[in-house]
Amino acid sequence: MDNAGKFEVVFRHLDENGDGKVSPSELSRRLGLIGGDLLMKEAGLAVEWLDSDGDGLLGLEDLVGLMEAGGEEEKLHDLREAFRLYDRDNCGFIRAKDLKTMLGRLGESKSIDECEFFVYCKM
Repeated sequence: MDNAGKFEVVFRHLDENGDGKVSPSELSRRLGLIGGDLLMKEAGLAVEWLDSDGDGLLGLEDLVGLMEAGGEEEKLHDLREAFRLYDRDNCGFIRAKDLKTMLGRLGESKSIDECEFFVYCKM
């Protein structure tokens, strides 16, 4: 999967109502579900700062711009933070049960067998 496809998957998870835009409340709630802590005020400021068309909402292109704009050091930091969300017991790797838990928080229902496939099989 290329970067655009990965960004689209993330965007779809953030876009609760499927309208193609992410509101501050959606951003705050969805990040809260995966262990992030973004207050409504902070989410509003983030959307205001990233919103390229001035409609008060984030489009896919806004998310892609944000993700592609960061420097390598920032990307590495963000990747480590995301990894820590999945590595629930800080063992240094993501177990199938951790993946299942996080996918459940994102509204994706996967069996432990499916999660084991993704964790243990090289793709």
